[in-house]
Amino acid sequence: MLNYEKTGQIISLNQKRRQRQSMMKKGAALPSPARVIAITSGKGGVGKTNIVANLGYALCKSGMRVLIFDADLGLGNLDVLLGLTPQFNLSHVVEGKKKLSEIIISGPGNLKILPASSGIQELTKLTFAQKLEIFNELNTLLSEFDIVLIDTAAGISSNVLYFNASANEIMVVVTPEPTSITDAYALMKILSVKYQEKHFRLIVNLANNEKEADDVSRQLCLVANRFLDVSIEYFGNVLADDKVKAGVRKQKVVSELAPMTQASRNFAELAHKLVQSQPMIHRLESRPLIWRDIV
Repeated sequence: MLNYEKTGQIISLNQKRRQRQSMMKKGAALPSPARVIAITSGKGGVGKTNIVANLGYALCKSGMRVLIFDADLGLGNLDVLLGLTPQFNLSHVVEGKKKLSEIIISGPGNLKILPASSGIQELTKLTFAQKLEIFNELNTLLSEFDIVLIDTAAGISSNVLYFNASANEIMVVVTPEPTSITDAYALMKILSVKYQEKHFRLIVNLANNEKEADDVSRQLCLVANRFLDVSIEYFGNVLADDKVKAGVRKQKVVSELAPMTQASRNFAELAHKLVQSQPMIHRLESRPLIWRDIV
């Protein structure tokens, strides 16, 4: 059950929900909400942020309006990866100095980014009211975008779990390393047991070839199907490519630096597939993006 504090924000949220439900009963057209997709991993070092940046860039090139939310709250580095120097970040929002809409910056390909901060431990321990305020503000931005990608931190911290559980879709990034596979399984297990998340999409990164990527997917799906009550869709892969490392050093997405290289073609394929696909879970229009508090 949701453990909401009695705040003005909650009252406003409930009012908006009732208004939307009333519109639905009257047959009024509702604006299509953005697809909110959490891209996550059980283990760090799997190239998750690189995938988020390149996938976002490829989606923009296909005509989508894309916002990336750097949700690694205390150790955000998406801006560094893209060679950006934001004047403001999420810490200024938490401190009440800025609104989320005021810290958005533009990246390559007209990609929009909500930058986190780095080295501020307090952001990893937000109060419930602070978390709620962030999601209430994020809700107001959804109508401006087609897709919102949430770049979560790695692991199974409460922040990681909450961001995943609050998204409409969850994509798990895994590599052929046994530790990555084990940690990805652990992450999906916790999300399934504690948050009743039953649908995941899988992206295999840094595989040497298609067969190795397929083997990783098959191995993880086999174990999950046997021990977890979840469905996993193998969404695609990004093969190992030295051009990706070159892009990191130059602080550019490989899709912009070398659009014809193997990894860039993989990102374009993932973006095309995502645009053509339907969300794994069709949630009610009247249900806004919220920070779920599990008691």
